[in-house]
Amino acid sequence: MKFYSTNDSTHTADLATAIFRGLPADNGLYMPERLDPLPDSFFRDLPDMSFAEIGFQVSKHLLGDDVPEEDLKELVYDAINFPAPVVQLDDKRSVLELFHGPSLAFKDFGARFMSRLMGHFNKGNDKQLVILVATSGDTGGAVAAGFYKTPGIEVVILYPKGKVSLLQEKQLTTLGHNIHALEVDGTFDDCQAIVKKAFLDQELRSELRLSSANSINISRLIPQSFYYFEAYKQLGADGDPVAFCIPSGNFGNLTAGLLAQRMGLPVHHFIAATNRNDVVPEFLATGKYIPRPSVATISNAMDVGAPSNFARMLNLYGHVNGLDPLSPSTHAAMKELITGYAYGDAATEQAVKEVEERFGYVIDPHGAVGYLALTEWQQANPNTRGVVLETAHPSKFKPDVERILGHEIEVPQRLAEMEDREKVATQVGTDYEPVKEWLKAKYL
Repeated sequence: MKFYSTNDSTHTADLATAIFRGLPADNGLYMPERLDPLPDSFFRDLPDMSFAEIGFQVSKHLLGDDVPEEDLKELVYDAINFPAPVVQLDDKRSVLELFHGPSLAFKDFGARFMSRLMGHFNKGNDKQLVILVATSGDTGGAVAAGFYKTPGIEVVILYPKGKVSLLQEKQLTTLGHNIHALEVDGTFDDCQAIVKKAFLDQELRSELRLSSANSINISRLIPQSFYYFEAYKQLGADGDPVAFCIPSGNFGNLTAGLLAQRMGLPVHHFIAATNRNDVVPEFLATGKYIPRPSVATISNAMDVGAPSNFARMLNLYGHVNGLDPLSPSTHAAMKELITGYAYGDAATEQAVKEVEERFGYVIDPHGAVGYLALTEWQQANPNTRGVVLETAHPSKFKPDVERILGHEIEVPQRLAEMEDREKVATQVGTDYEPVKEWLKAKYL
């Protein structure tokens, strides 16, 4: 399988190049050259497949012979070794729990798959690989857990100071070994801008082997498509059409759903649920895409004002060369399949309360935004089955959730034990050059 740039479809790379490079030189994002539907036999067999087998079949379909079949199967089965259960709230609404992995967030799927895929291609390479990743909360913890003590790979995580939860920060800053944290005195968008500049810095790249573990890396998106098939399997093909509601920040999770649909999954509709950082819902409503600085909310992992994966979404709907003017037909096609909603913190807090009061279920602030969006969308589309992606365990936002609910919530042991660990992080500003010099001093 070849992968092309969203800025220039003639710029292609093989799988190893795409995952290690992270970003094409033209500042686009890599996309698979083909998104063929899975064979009918896959969907006939789907009800009897394990989650890991689904992941293997989907990745084999996408990647072809880029990874030997036995190696790929071993890789996927090792990475996808925890469940993604669908929990029913009522006859029309369910929650897809994506927090049963090591870091208690959906990004474990992508990080674990990616670390093993990179490890496969990195065998025999004597030059150290340095992974740069920006996080608004959960990506960093998942990447830290996924790559912890991986031979030959160093991880540098950039996160916005004071804008991630305490337990999220502990996951980034307490492991040590090959995991290093840079605390940026700015926003997630500032962190992401530094990472992008590093990848476009030819001088730095000539000296260091750099790669990314953000959802800008195509190997992060591929495994995120697996759980859409898994959710559909659990729901069953019989019944009303299925709509997925995705709490969205950088929009990698929604993009993965779109990939699953292109591979034949019969998704009726996608709902993009955001907080006050509403540039994509605004685009869907008006046709105008206006990135802007992010604002802080209690659903901090969605505090993104310039979502990278929006370029991939546009590409899937006909905007093949991203540097060209945007066609109205692209907006029209996206609006047909995706509806966007945005909610403030007050509504989010009320939704956390409502979900517990009505269903006895403790939902995190991001899932609460998804619950609001799905509920609103189903008012006009009642004959559907809606699934909210619950992207992180509520205990990762313990102070806010307990304040909202007025009582303590359970904290899984693997997260609770991090509270007393010592934070180790390097303080940096929002300028790129000091970060570049830090990387050179550490790794050259």
